[in-house]
Amino acid sequence: MQFGLWLASEEHDPLKLVDMAERAEAAGLAYVHISDHFHPWIDRQGQSPFVWSVIGGIAARTSRIRVGTGVTCPILRIHPAIVAHAAATSAVMLEGRFFLGVGTGENLNEHVVGRGWPPLEVRREMLEEAIDLMRLLFRGAERTFRGRFFTAEDARLYTLPKEAPPIYVAASGPQSAELAAGSGDGLISTSPDRELVGRYERAGGKGKPKFIELRLCWGPDPKAGRRLVHEIWPTSGLGGQLAQELRRPADFEAAVEPLKETDTASDVPVGRDPEPYLKAIRECVDAGFDHVALHQVGPDQRGFLEFWQRELRPAVERSRASRAR
Repeated sequence: MQFGLWLASEEHDPLKLVDMAERAEAAGLAYVHISDHFHPWIDRQGQSPFVWSVIGGIAARTSRIRVGTGVTCPILRIHPAIVAHAAATSAVMLEGRFFLGVGTGENLNEHVVGRGWPPLEVRREMLEEAIDLMRLLFRGAERTFRGRFFTAEDARLYTLPKEAPPIYVAASGPQSAELAAGSGDGLISTSPDRELVGRYERAGGKGKPKFIELRLCWGPDPKAGRRLVHEIWPTSGLGGQLAQELRRPADFEAAVEPLKETDTASDVPVGRDPEPYLKAIRECVDAGFDHVALHQVGPDQRGFLEFWQRELRPAVERSRASRAR
């Protein structure tokens, strides 16, 4: 079981994100997962730096912690050959500590280049082909690729790591879980869905790593924590495929306007008591996930990491030892 820190680029400026990664390494966390967005979900989040620049900064300031995108969409806004180029360079700079998380993306980020927004089933096919192209380029030598969606001509990555970075695929439904099992080296999700993990493992993902994001808000006042989650991350209350379909932060602002705090923050661990966090972590583990990225909402990242070191990590270790007996 490994724990990481979720770096929400929608919330934090690039220098803060680099600082968070450095602090996560000092706190003994195994990895950081950083979101790859062109826009934040809502204007109140206020940030959206270019992920590959931030990863370069993290590489310069850390020496042990693994770093991965959560997640990059290599099918519209950026051609998969360019994503492969960025990922290979990141893997070299991080000396093998980089992993590439990919997914079918959101209209919010991808429509900006004016290439439209295909249906989900088409985006899944595009993602599968994009992964094939990226893996081909990671093998080195001059390559030409002509697929249904993508073309690369006489392309060669000269800057390559000793080993190709693993590709982990995001999934929230059964078809995406099967794609992740067949094309990826691991699974990424945001919900402790036992059925999703089961589908993934039956499709060939058994034994591969399974990553999940766990949103929380440590702080002295649970009520203030829930208010902060509702203010910054009301989009967690949106159901279905709406989060993949809306185009602009203003559209998300309108969609979340009717939502109450009970719709967006009631299930998020808050406060200073370790028990709600332990319960949420146990739900992730019981669903089959073996990598949990802790997403501390709001500006107090230092306070949360101190809480992790002082109270939550020892509590997790005691709980695991107790359950093992």
